[in-house]
Amino acid sequence: MAELTGDLIVRLPKVLLHDHLDGGLRPATIVELAAEIGHQLPAPDADGLGRWFTESADSGSLERYLETFQHTVAVMQSAENLRRVARECVEDLAADGVVYAEVRYAPEQHLDGGLTLEQVVEAVQAGFDEGQAATGIVVRQLLTAMRHQANSREIAELAVTYRDRGVVGFDIAGAEAGYPPTRHLDAFEYLQRENAHFTIHAGEAFGLPSIWEAIQWCGADRLGHGVRIIDDITVGADGLPKLGRLASYVRDKRIPLELCPHSNIQTGAADSIAEHPIGLLKQLRFRITVNTDNRLMSGTSMSREMTALVDAFGWDLDDLQWVTVNAMKSAFLPFEERLEIINQVIKPGYAKLRG
Repeated sequence: MAELTGDLIVRLPKVLLHDHLDGGLRPATIVELAAEIGHQLPAPDADGLGRWFTESADSGSLERYLETFQHTVAVMQSAENLRRVARECVEDLAADGVVYAEVRYAPEQHLDGGLTLEQVVEAVQAGFDEGQAATGIVVRQLLTAMRHQANSREIAELAVTYRDRGVVGFDIAGAEAGYPPTRHLDAFEYLQRENAHFTIHAGEAFGLPSIWEAIQWCGADRLGHGVRIIDDITVGADGLPKLGRLASYVRDKRIPLELCPHSNIQTGAADSIAEHPIGLLKQLRFRITVNTDNRLMSGTSMSREMTALVDAFGWDLDDLQWVTVNAMKSAFLPFEERLEIINQVIKPGYAKLRG
């Protein structure tokens, strides 16, 4: 089997289900767009700004972490800028070997320049279309509602309106504590009636109750992060893991976990990659997927995430292919399109690189 060098990992076909558009901008683009609109940045040049983003995200301060998004969202308030950011997102993912991605963002955060929700979605789609035409990869939108706001039903309806025009699903994000997903039950029940797909940020900063509500009350197709499901797994004196009822249900039902290792360390959900629950969850054959969350804030890429897991857990090509196929199986793309990417792109891509 081929040696898993950094260059080979970059070339592997990858699938990304949990990536935030406003968390993945190029620092140079932020500098350029901020200058055009007169927005003050914490660093004057791209290198310094990139360092500031990762240092702020690593600071352990949630306030400082959230401040980083003020600067990215500030330059994403016009159709032209949204289109550029979306196009560059696709280009950057393609350069990292990603063949399919679902990229999420909250349309309601991009209205300060006078755009309508519909214009925001169409501008992002225009950028995705340009990027896909140039790279040949497949990228779709997930529309996010903020859990501390009251716009989730409107965003859910927007997702359904555009579901044949590049949008494949819905999401809620934001602080979990104090803002349970059941606050947005109306939106989730509407989506279920419309046969629409949705994922819910749950089990990241908050624990099992958040996961339980997301699945059993709201009907989530996937769990955004879901890493705290580990709290329902105990390892006995005999060294054997024992699953609680919720963990068993999640595994039995093959509910996908959108795990984001480096991001989870920044938010305190894990102390290190070596101690990240993904190792045990994989051994127990949960439907795990590997994701980036916020590429700019975490200074990461799919290749970096995979490399870290290879180093920490000794994963090989078979393991990386397994999590990649898991992700493609779990995508919100129609069944036949998922199969085509698995059989025509992912499996042949891995076979070619095995040597």
